[in-house]
Amino acid sequence: MPRLHHDAMLLNMKAATKEAALRELAGVAATVCGRFTEATLLHALLEREAVGSTGLGNGVAIPHGKLEGLDEILLCFGRSRTGIDFDAIDNRPAHLFVMLLSPASKAGEYLKTLAMVSKILKQPGNRQRLLDSTSRDEIAAIFAA
Repeated sequence: MPRLHHDAMLLNMKAATKEAALRELAGVAATVCGRFTEATLLHALLEREAVGSTGLGNGVAIPHGKLEGLDEILLCFGRSRTGIDFDAIDNRPAHLFVMLLSPASKAGEYLKTLAMVSKILKQPGNRQRLLDSTSRDEIAAIFAA
């Protein structure tokens, strides 16, 4: 699975809405990637959200999308203390976000990474550790396991 870089983590998201959360995640991804603008990355995420919400329930959302010209899969983590309405299946706010952007040409790796992230976030213990953690190293370790 691709590594979650320290620079790609937002431990206290400011967003109050779904679109603002996607914009905030796209902004950090643009900084880490350095190759695409926030607007381009946001567009890829919004296109996917138009198909259906990536709010999975249990306080988790995995916004994702594919992008032509991206070299490798990009992961970003975000945490909202207040929670954000993300149109989740259980109608509860999302507190944990893992954004995944993939090169359009790497469909297999994209699906495998999406499945791994989902598996990690399905574990109640992992969700609690991600909510409680004050360390970027600890957060990265949860996704590296």
